[in-house]
Amino acid sequence: MKQRLTAKEEEVMDILWNDKGEGMFIRDIVAAMPDPKPNYNTVATQVRFLEEKGFVVRRPMANSYRYSVAISGREYRGQTVGDLVSRYYDNSYTSLVSQFVEEEKMGLEELKALIAEIENKNSGK
Repeated sequence: MKQRLTAKEEEVMDILWNDKGEGMFIRDIVAAMPDPKPNYNTVATQVRFLEEKGFVVRRPMANSYRYSVAISGREYRGQTVGDLVSRYYDNSYTSLVSQFVEEEKMGLEELKALIAEIENKNSGK
């Protein structure tokens, strides 16, 4: 898996993951951030780290760069959950779901819906 994101990097990635266009310039990322907006150079540094980690790619545009995602938000979350299950649940997703049920964070209806979703995916194969 690619490296983990810090909270600030994840904030930048959320903006890039929600981008519907052809990528974003640093100024666009800063503009999309909540107030108080961070300094341009701070965001540029975060984006450079994201590029080094393999989360974003840059394309030259005139005298600047346009950044776009190299890994989708869904892919990142899936890898992160996979790491969590591997690390804390001995690679058992059943143990993870069982903990949710035991702690009453997942009810019977949600569990039934999950089973139905699995059955639907398996019947489509």
